[in-house]
Amino acid sequence: MSLEEIAAVTGGVVSGDASIVVDAPASVDSRTIEAGGLFAAIAGERVDGHAYAETAIASGAAAVLGSRETGVPTVVVPDVTRALTDLARHVLAQLEDVVVVAMTGSSGKTSVKDLLAQVLAPDGVTVATTGNFNNELGVPLTVLRADELTRYLVVEMGARRIGDITALCSIAPPDVGMVLNVGHAHVGEFGSVERIAVAKGEMAESVGADGVVVLNADDPLVAAMAARTEASVTTFGRAGDVALGEVTIDADGFPHFTLTHDGRTVEASVPLIGAYQALNAAAVAAAALALGVDLATTAARLATARSASPMRMDRRVRADGLVVINDAYNANPESMEAALRAVAAVGQGRAVAVLGAMLELGDDSESEHARIGQVAAELGFRRVVVVGEGAAGIAHGAGAVAERVDDVDVAVRTLSASLSGDEVVLVKASRGERLERVAHALLQP
Repeated sequence: MSLEEIAAVTGGVVSGDASIVVDAPASVDSRTIEAGGLFAAIAGERVDGHAYAETAIASGAAAVLGSRETGVPTVVVPDVTRALTDLARHVLAQLEDVVVVAMTGSSGKTSVKDLLAQVLAPDGVTVATTGNFNNELGVPLTVLRADELTRYLVVEMGARRIGDITALCSIAPPDVGMVLNVGHAHVGEFGSVERIAVAKGEMAESVGADGVVVLNADDPLVAAMAARTEASVTTFGRAGDVALGEVTIDADGFPHFTLTHDGRTVEASVPLIGAYQALNAAAVAAAALALGVDLATTAARLATARSASPMRMDRRVRADGLVVINDAYNANPESMEAALRAVAAVGQGRAVAVLGAMLELGDDSESEHARIGQVAAELGFRRVVVVGEGAAGIAHGAGAVAERVDDVDVAVRTLSASLSGDEVVLVKASRGERLERVAHALLQP
């Protein structure tokens, strides 16, 4: 699109040559801009993207989308985020052959998104959310990576308040909408799990009558969302249309299981750590079936899947044999317990947990942190190193196996002096705690 066309769509004014053409994706990071792309200059609380406009152009950007002139070719708009939304809606409307698959849930969104994208990719060009770009900025940026060659657009959608999912679905209207679960993530902002269910259920409401809604049959709050849609409904889980059978874990921590649909059963596995990946695989299979990929094909593709997003059960081995599993991208009670169970199964008495705070839990924070500490102790973790005051409840729950440390630096010193090569270390906390620094330090020779 020319800058003149972009201005027409976004209600902006061109500063510079209006005939300049943007023919690559948009980005809010001048360091990752593609040649011919559009640099969206976001004025944030700590960093003003407009200060990097010239750097973006020097790195290959065709132009800038900003809220003021920048001295380089710019489409000037009142609100850059709203302009990206308008641009994404316009672009997707032109791509009539693109099938949109959207997913939400309190946990597992990124894993399911990554797995589904890998299952669909052999059948056509697939664009999927990078990392967890799942908000009012990330969703339009994902859409703007699609072009006329794209067949599938796989979009992760998050919510911090009621109405968020509806707004995101208006940017990328789903042909297939998935709700994975309802848990405690962001309960401090929503006020209750029931209100989270109201928000997540907006996904079901946003799928048209000719689409498909994929729901977790094992989660009562999710299963009830079938009443909130006119679309066809398919379910996954122990009692789902795609039924998950018994799960076993191999020596690497990878799940092996069966999937059954319409009387046909296939053996399946996922080379990712954790029994919970089997349920993620069932969700993927249900969505894939809705898109015409049969169960056996999905199982074969899942068997060769890989982790596509950083800091999510990322297993690394130090030269002396120490295994470090970095799951520090984010945490809530459900994902924390799942990770602990996965690593306990692998560690078998050699497991060490390095845990930080789970944020945004509201009134449930103290009790949930204590419960997680108790779970770690009951699972047989040799040590539970609790980092920071916000995670103090974990230490209380873990009892005798707990060690309190003030910050990341102390955690690194404590662990470096005492870990042996035969141990398996899980590092996990909410993103704001930045515990990935512990994982990186422990992997150094």
